[in-house]
Amino acid sequence: MPRPSRGPRLYLDPTRKQWAIRDGGYFIRTGCAQDQRARAEGYLAQYLASKYEPKPSASPALADVLLFYKNEHAPHTLSESKILHQIDNLEKFWGDKTLADVSASNCRAFAKSRPTTAARRDLETLRAAVNFWHAEKHPLAFIPKIVMPARPERRERWLTHEEARQLRKAAMKVPHLYRFIVIGLMTGSRSGAILKARWDWVDFERGIMRRRGHGESAAANKQRPPVRIEGAFLRLLRLWKRKDGPLGRLVVHYNGMPVTKLRRSFWTAVKAAGLLGKISPHTLRHTRATWLMQSGTVTPWEASGSLGMSLKVLEEIYAHHAPEYQSNAAKVGSRANTVPKA
Repeated sequence: MPRPSRGPRLYLDPTRKQWAIRDGGYFIRTGCAQDQRARAEGYLAQYLASKYEPKPSASPALADVLLFYKNEHAPHTLSESKILHQIDNLEKFWGDKTLADVSASNCRAFAKSRPTTAARRDLETLRAAVNFWHAEKHPLAFIPKIVMPARPERRERWLTHEEARQLRKAAMKVPHLYRFIVIGLMTGSRSGAILKARWDWVDFERGIMRRRGHGESAAANKQRPPVRIEGAFLRLLRLWKRKDGPLGRLVVHYNGMPVTKLRRSFWTAVKAAGLLGKISPHTLRHTRATWLMQSGTVTPWEASGSLGMSLKVLEEIYAHHAPEYQSNAAKVGSRANTVPKA
């Protein structure tokens, strides 16, 4: 009768004088010398954690709930790194607690240990992890109410038409930055979508620009629907396409190469334009949303579709800019006197 397995454990290789992890008939090297047992034990702990599988339970430990969410949900999202960071924050406070410990007082205690916005995001991840366990692992005996800190007042910086003109002028000597700014102001697309945009995403005949490739997924809270393009902006895109020639692949590029970051060049242009306040590439998206709502000719429904922004977020942040609603979002700012020539 075979002996029962002793489970993963440290083993000192007598030949190499190094610690290894022995798991049945497998040996995993740690690279730790004989006098580095403490470090080797750390590797063993990580190995054991990687093999651990939370058991179904109606009243699970929160460490199991977070681990299950981390392993089974996070890898399939576009926000994996953010989710993992939020889980690390949660584990420090909730790791030794159970579902029954999710109370208003504990939620408030956790919130005090983090900046308000960060605490909200972390607790939203905790709520999502609890719901994911309930739906995918095992029905819970009860679903606790997770108390969130009050949402801080959002004060989004946006550019006036004159400030936008100054920023475009300051960027004209840097072609890829100039294109990025114009596309951001005219579509309200997120930075990542602009930098990834390819010429085959632009349908010049129909006047439509896609914000992701065919089959490419998008996070639930970061939808990237196609955007309508018209007028002077469409003509400007045609001009850029002709300049790039048949070898051009990306709309925004540096001598044909992809552009991954714009922070330094963007801030240089902001400074050269003499703009004040906290301005980042994401300000272009806030600016477009504000312009649409200020126009008085665009319904919130049409604006949210044009921006790829939920109607709820649009109304919460920008509705105070809209005295009345009509239509034609694509025409806002597309007149020849508002889009500069290349």
